[in-house]
Amino acid sequence: MKVTVIGTGYVGLVTGACLSEMGNHVMCLDVDPAKIKILHDGGIPIHEPGLLEVVRRNVAAGRLEFTTDIEKSVAHGTIQFIAVGTPPDEDGSADLKYVTAAARNIGRLMTDHKVIVDKSTVPVGTGDKVRAAVADELAKRGLPEMEFSVCSNPEFLKEGAAVADFMRPDRIVVGAEDERAILLMKALYQPFVRNRDRMIITDIRSAEFIKYAANCMLATRISFMNELSRLAE
Repeated sequence: MKVTVIGTGYVGLVTGACLSEMGNHVMCLDVDPAKIKILHDGGIPIHEPGLLEVVRRNVAAGRLEFTTDIEKSVAHGTIQFIAVGTPPDEDGSADLKYVTAAARNIGRLMTDHKVIVDKSTVPVGTGDKVRAAVADELAKRGLPEMEFSVCSNPEFLKEGAAVADFMRPDRIVVGAEDERAILLMKALYQPFVRNRDRMIITDIRSAEFIKYAANCMLATRISFMNELSRLAE
């Protein structure tokens, strides 16, 4: 399957490398030429145990490539993962400008059906904003009838164990609302759930909510452990 991953940060690079490890042809896009140069030179711009070996192996096999060419990346993948940063804005809310920009680039350049997948950690309702951005770009081109799908597929990766977490997930959450997208996402993740079905299919907003719930649960557990430590002292 042909897959595009937008963003070569922590989530994007791990996603692209691990999907290529399963035989998919993955193109990773980044607008930062410095990051792409590092990757073309055989390095990686982040530190994650085991990731460099996976990247090098799949680049050598021709299944993983890197580019700064937006048009080329949009043309490549039937599935387009958005894995860009969502830094906190001045009021503490997630800044979605990079997510929206990626969605607009897809809408501006796509020529056939795309499944656009939010992999970034985004607030509930972002899927609607992505859909609106793509639809707006298609309307500008006079192509309002061109079909596309929007999904939410949040990541649950731990730093230091991200490759292992991706290759042997304890859950895969896919928020999608049309059968075509669900079937494609199931096919993409089939190699990761052969031994036990770990895929949870929800609507888009539920998937976005699940990610925030999981993050909050981790923070709650840490706070609880700290409180127990203080009580013990």
